[in-house]
Amino acid sequence: MSFIKEFKAFAVKGNVVDMAVGIIIGAAFGKIVSSFVGDVIMPPIGLLLGGVDFSDLAIVLKEAQGDTPAVLLAYGQFLQTVIDFLIIAFAVFMGIKAINRLKREEEVVEEAPADPTPSNEELLLGEIRDLLKQQNTKQ
Repeated sequence: MSFIKEFKAFAVKGNVVDMAVGIIIGAAFGKIVSSFVGDVIMPPIGLLLGGVDFSDLAIVLKEAQGDTPAVLLAYGQFLQTVIDFLIIAFAVFMGIKAINRLKREEEVVEEAPADPTPSNEELLLGEIRDLLKQQNTKQ
């Protein structure tokens, strides 16, 4: 019975829920990036390279024979996946960089020196010190 309680405690922790939300958003973001790369980035690059459609780039390893399809080394799909990865990695890098900048700004604000004017306690202690010095010099 304790196993079920432990699992329930683990499953409802904020970290697990946050991770699940991150995975879902990440999957959706991946689809957006794939569409951006496939539909916006790659067509102009293919046009610059003479109308090449990257998704169709492949090396035929074995020609089709009858009902057997050709065996292809589809490096165009690989290129598109690499470009997808680079865009996602860059977007994540920029996001983390922005978060780190915000954290550094918060730390600087927190580390800002307090008001240089002495507190009432410090003033009183200074007066006591001065009075003690006066008494010691009179003796």
